Amino acid sequence: MKRLPVFLLLLSALRLDAQSTRPTLRTVNPDSVAHWVRRVESSPDSIQYHTAYLRSIGWESALFWQAERYKSKFDSTEAAIRSQYETWSRRFPNSATVAHAIGTAYYECESPKATAYLKRTVELDPRNAEAYLQLAIDAERWGNRNDAKEYMRLASVADTKNPAYSFYYAMYFDEEDMNVFQTLIYQLADRFPAHERGAQGLYWLGYNIRDNAGKINVWEDLRKRYDPQAFSWSAGGMSLLYQAYLDADRYADAAALAKAMSVKPGWDDRIDLAHRLSEADRLLKAGSHREAYQAITGIKKTRNTEAATKVPILEARLADLSGHTDSAYAKLLRLQAKAPTDARQTAIEAYAAKLGKAAGQVQFDLKAIRAVTTKPAFPFDLHTYSRSAKGRLADYKGKPVLLTFWFPGCGPCRAEFPHFENVVKKFRKSELAYVGINVLPIQDDYVLPFMKGTGYSFIPLRATNDWAQEKYGVRGQPTNFLIDKEGNIVFANFRTTAENERTLELMIRSLL
Repeated sequence: MKRLPVFLLLLSALRLDAQSTRPTLRTVNPDSVAHWVRRVESSPDSIQYHTAYLRSIGWESALFWQAERYKSKFDSTEAAIRSQYETWSRRFPNSATVAHAIGTAYYECESPKATAYLKRTVELDPRNAEAYLQLAIDAERWGNRNDAKEYMRLASVADTKNPAYSFYYAMYFDEEDMNVFQTLIYQLADRFPAHERGAQGLYWLGYNIRDNAGKINVWEDLRKRYDPQAFSWSAGGMSLLYQAYLDADRYADAAALAKAMSVKPGWDDRIDLAHRLSEADRLLKAGSHREAYQAITGIKKTRNTEAATKVPILEARLADLSGHTDSAYAKLLRLQAKAPTDARQTAIEAYAAKLGKAAGQVQFDLKAIRAVTTKPAFPFDLHTYSRSAKGRLADYKGKPVLLTFWFPGCGPCRAEFPHFENVVKKFRKSELAYVGINVLPIQDDYVLPFMKGTGYSFIPLRATNDWAQEKYGVRGQPTNFLIDKEGNIVFANFRTTAENERTLELMIRSLL
């Protein structure tokens, strides 16, 4: 299953609009609407006038992102806009701007109605790169990846001076063909040596290379080409380069990089981390286990720190070597209960054996930790898209349920689905239920075409943002849950990427 381009993550932000209070809609002034209608009719190719007209009539994010709350208002506003643009389309049949204005209005609310208008735009204006980009993302919502890639290619051809289109086109090859991807990214960097998009391309090239040495080579090149003090994507890449140095046990390089970046916030702690890891490694090799343990436990515990993946196992190993095997076991057990990995499981079982724990005790202890936060899942009873029947949580009793809240326009959701699919296909349908609840009824028309085009296997159910927030506390998409055989939420609010698919697999297996 091919992963969708990373640029979807960049163009579709994680939405947090399921709010407990209603936002205030702007009051529509009929005189203002009439004024902008006259302006558009005097200059139909002025996109600024179209934008002002749409704003004057009340077409705003609070309206279309919460259409289920404001259904009457949304329906009347959308009908007025559609009627007005049908009139203008007849009056100005050769105006690409008229078609693009209404197409963009629908595109911005991620409505399936955008497609026809955007296609009409490029028919009238084949050099409209923005419309091609919009068609590319719209095609992703329909599940048409090949069409999306071609539209993005056309965008890059239509406007060769804008590096964004070349970058987005290159991103379609990030897992399709790494050789082509690398070639396109370096062409981008060569053509735009002083533009942020070039730095962005090298950032993602390094990210998508699986070999750590390859990552280091690309991110070192990023550092040379794009000054991290001047380019934000290069500065972000330095955090990844630092982590890659740690993974390669190149502590001196990590410390030197951190020192060079220390004018930016957060890097002083990274200097300390690299020095402490280096010292702990030296002491460990010298057999000074207690001193090494003291060095590693002095590391500042900060959220999302580079220490999160490397330090706990090393700290547990040193605790064990220092005679504190029980502490090593307990520390890793807490982490394993939330996000299991093979490396931690191997270490935990070794410590369990050393402590004389009976077979099966590890799983018993993990379940005891998880039981503290486990809670009943709301027993949903929702309409399906593929048939007239309902989808009920009770229907899946006896097997775990992977539940995701999404909507077709959600880029992070679309980027996560291939990783879910890679994991789900390792289980029989009799072992695991996979359910996706769309929270935006306004995008219902996308759902079945999206699933047919992508081949994803989740059971599509229909709800709303308000329902998702009230019943499951969902405040943005994607939001994911793993529900056990008895209908209890055991794992919540996790994300799955290429790097941690195995963690999701282990979470599911722990419920079997």
